[in-house]
Amino acid sequence: MLAIIGGTGLYQLEAIEDLERVTVQTPFGAPSAPITLGRIGSTRVAFLPRHGESHEILPGEVNFRANIHALKKLGVRTVIGVSAVGSLSEEIEPGHFILPDQYLDFTRSARPSTFFGDGLVAHISTAEPTCRILADELEALIRSHGHVVHPRGTYACVEGPRLGNKAESHFFRTLGCKLVGMTNVPEVYLAREAQLRYVTIAIATDYDCWMEDPARHVSVEQVFPLYREGVEKIKKVLAEFATRYQPREDVPARHALRGAVLTARERLSEQKRSLLQVLES
Repeated sequence: MLAIIGGTGLYQLEAIEDLERVTVQTPFGAPSAPITLGRIGSTRVAFLPRHGESHEILPGEVNFRANIHALKKLGVRTVIGVSAVGSLSEEIEPGHFILPDQYLDFTRSARPSTFFGDGLVAHISTAEPTCRILADELEALIRSHGHVVHPRGTYACVEGPRLGNKAESHFFRTLGCKLVGMTNVPEVYLAREAQLRYVTIAIATDYDCWMEDPARHVSVEQVFPLYREGVEKIKKVLAEFATRYQPREDVPARHALRGAVLTARERLSEQKRSLLQVLES
């Protein structure tokens, strides 16, 4: 099954047919919203709005573990996220799309960042945290729709909810970051722990605040109209991608836990064995 995690402004996907809303219980609490299940063509699709159905959840309040666990429990094997980001590079213009492939974590709140712990120890590789094959497929499709897409870029994930200051913006640029956002960490890493193929389609809405011209600094009034325009374009891309979607098992993400679990199975509690069974499926 293919899943779409909608960011700001993407609260439903009209192309999904035979809709069913399901409430999924997880060991980590409730997901951001009930999950919409249905089909696009012959592909089963799950849709989940990251910030809730009425955008009532701050980035630092998103229950990322519940979201990813619920999708995996439903049978999802591939996740495409959609996110608004600020551009830290002049070549990535507002309105362009980006497929980030690396992340730097500057979050500070208590965002639980792993499914492991409390008697279950594992260490997964995140050298390449996103699925390159999936990103290549999305890049080609986005270009075929006539849109500008940047196939790689490092995403600096900040805490929010405030927008950044100039010193932070310049600091991220010195580190080689191309994008700044608030939601892809720990989502990308939890997806890897759950052995899910994951890529975000990021929509550049602004230049953050590193430029000298104050008129080009990020603001909510500036972000939302451009983001809504980008979302409408991406909806068409996602609908077409779903009709072409083919599950892949021969990719690193689908074997991320191979050799990674260090705790002996017989020492695990029933709860941890159940969790591991979901993650390894």
